[in-house]
Amino acid sequence: MLKLPQTSTDRRHFVIVGVLTLVTTVVLGFFMLAILPIKAQKSVQAEPIAWLFQVHIWLIAFLFSLVVVFMLYSLVVFRRRKNDDSEGEHFEGNTALEIIWTVVPLVLVVIFSFIGIQTLNGATSGGDEVQVKATGFQWSWKFDYPNGVTSAEMVLPVGKPALISLESQDVIHSFWVAEWGPKQDLVPGMTTTLHITPDTEGEFKLRCAELCGLSHWSMLATVRVVPEEEYTAWMDQKMAEQNVQTASR
Repeated sequence: MLKLPQTSTDRRHFVIVGVLTLVTTVVLGFFMLAILPIKAQKSVQAEPIAWLFQVHIWLIAFLFSLVVVFMLYSLVVFRRRKNDDSEGEHFEGNTALEIIWTVVPLVLVVIFSFIGIQTLNGATSGGDEVQVKATGFQWSWKFDYPNGVTSAEMVLPVGKPALISLESQDVIHSFWVAEWGPKQDLVPGMTTTLHITPDTEGEFKLRCAELCGLSHWSMLATVRVVPEEEYTAWMDQKMAEQNVQTASR
């Protein structure tokens, strides 16, 4: 039976822990990706956000494995043996190691901050955008278009940039269509914005992603992404319906 050397400075310990950390990282990373599935990307902005989310999952898996594997390995290999009353091995602090675990996290924070800023900048668009105001209130949504159309569902043309202005009538809500990627809070007394370019037709669910009260779970709305000609026809129909309602008053 192979007996491992008990000195904490033996390099064989670091090789074994390194292999165990790598294996644990891979297993944990795939496990988290399986239980935290990323919705299919249905907007231009969703792809970089999904990529960044996956990178964070792998980083979390690595850091968790690094800490836990070292801890469990030390508890098992360097535990006090039966009938061993000797004092534990004396060691001093390791300056190089302390510098590494201070500098490396700092560098990672700077890198991920840069990537996050770039991702957020990429989530904006300019030029000719479809504009719609989404108003959240306990516990529903309302959508207003610049031409006066008001609807309980949001309809957007596929492949065209949209600027969604967000307002709340009561408490903080959060606008989230999972397939589109980004979330944006609705803050009482403020107007926040979300730039989105849906690139896939279909019907999606808008959810409030901020706990906002008793019926938070039911704060849903339908979002439809349709061809531009269908969007134009829907808008014309809504305009006609509102004209009839106005005339009948």
